Amino acid sequence: MSLIDIDKVSVGLNRRPLKDQKVADLMQSIQTNGLLNPITLDQNYMLIAGLHRLTACRLLGFTQIECKVVSCDRDHARLAEIDENLIRNELDALERSELWLERDSILDRMGLRARAGDNQFTQRGGETNSPPLKTTVELAQEIGYTERTFQQGKQIARDIVPEVKTLIRGTSAAKSPKTLLQVARAGSEERKQAEQAERSAKEAEAKRLKAEAAKQAKIAAEARSKQKELQIVALQSVEAEKAAKSTSRKTSVKETSSVKAAKRTLQWGDTWLLKRHLVYYGETTSAGFRDCLPSNAALAIVPPHVSWNHDFLADEARVVAVLRTQGDIHRFCRTHQMPFQFELLIGDFYLGIFSHQSLLQPEQPLRIEGIEGIVAYLVSLYTKSGHFVLNPGLGNGEVLMTCERMERVCFAGETDPEQVNRTLDRWQMWTGITPEKTDLAV
Repeated sequence: MSLIDIDKVSVGLNRRPLKDQKVADLMQSIQTNGLLNPITLDQNYMLIAGLHRLTACRLLGFTQIECKVVSCDRDHARLAEIDENLIRNELDALERSELWLERDSILDRMGLRARAGDNQFTQRGGETNSPPLKTTVELAQEIGYTERTFQQGKQIARDIVPEVKTLIRGTSAAKSPKTLLQVARAGSEERKQAEQAERSAKEAEAKRLKAEAAKQAKIAAEARSKQKELQIVALQSVEAEKAAKSTSRKTSVKETSSVKAAKRTLQWGDTWLLKRHLVYYGETTSAGFRDCLPSNAALAIVPPHVSWNHDFLADEARVVAVLRTQGDIHRFCRTHQMPFQFELLIGDFYLGIFSHQSLLQPEQPLRIEGIEGIVAYLVSLYTKSGHFVLNPGLGNGEVLMTCERMERVCFAGETDPEQVNRTLDRWQMWTGITPEKTDLAV
């Protein structure tokens, strides 16, 4: 062990991000017990292991620090650092996958990694490999995972584009190998196209074919951009599915039972305020309803029972989602004149997505059940907290209740007085707040 000036320690650029809570815990421990586990440095005082310990000591004002100095080149030092990090339990799935891929690449660069078709014990000239080259199975066993898990982890690290990794870090998605794998596989055709174009660009550059190199570079850049967009959509879709399932689980026993409508006297054109939400009793294509709507809604959701004469929604909301049952799909498709983006089949429902803006369709199949789950998915995918959601046709209040739970603002309309009363009761039962009838323009 050695004691050196703390200012002599240098830190490489490819370190894992610091975790503030871990640094704080170490500061408290070091103040009480001292530095129990010295940091590890190479012969040039480059840090191999112990960034959190080093940071804690610096914040405590230490001028010197205990260390263990080992003699090794940069690749061996980085391998030692990676192996130490892989032992620790606080790694999330994304961090672990990136370390697996980097470790694999270093071993390959050092000539210690068996490639497809190699004899791990003997070179082609007959010379013995010492030590034997490491196979994928052996590398997976070294880190305590199956070969399949190891390969999938490397796919996650290799195929998720850097900008999407930045969006994932620190979120629940970073901890879920299943989510990460779905994101990594999105845009796979675009990735292959980009890789081919990048190879072609290098070949053209080697032959000094500048125009061809520039052409291939442009193709690669466009394919990478599309890959990134598809991975962002995949990430948002997976997170929206989780939100939909979580929202469905929060439905109380009272809500799932039949709700007896209150004896309210409803008059055509009445509006009710439910905190920030608004419910209109009347025709949802009328000027009265349209005058109640905000000018910048993020989403409109139209349930299956609403007859189609609502093309105006495409100008009132950025995205319009229309649910239809099997028997009504053809009639709806012949009737509407909204800008179509894509369609999905979810269980027994047809879902049409319309927008004046270009929208990418989620690649993976959706595992969502029931209208309430579909509504929660759409609200999570296309809106954020505080956004406005339009709902012509209350149904059983699925859109209103989802907006209440997910902190969006719902503007709903309905022609059936029983459905209006039932929805107002359902909302009151959930929130404990009595709806207010108002004649004020919104």
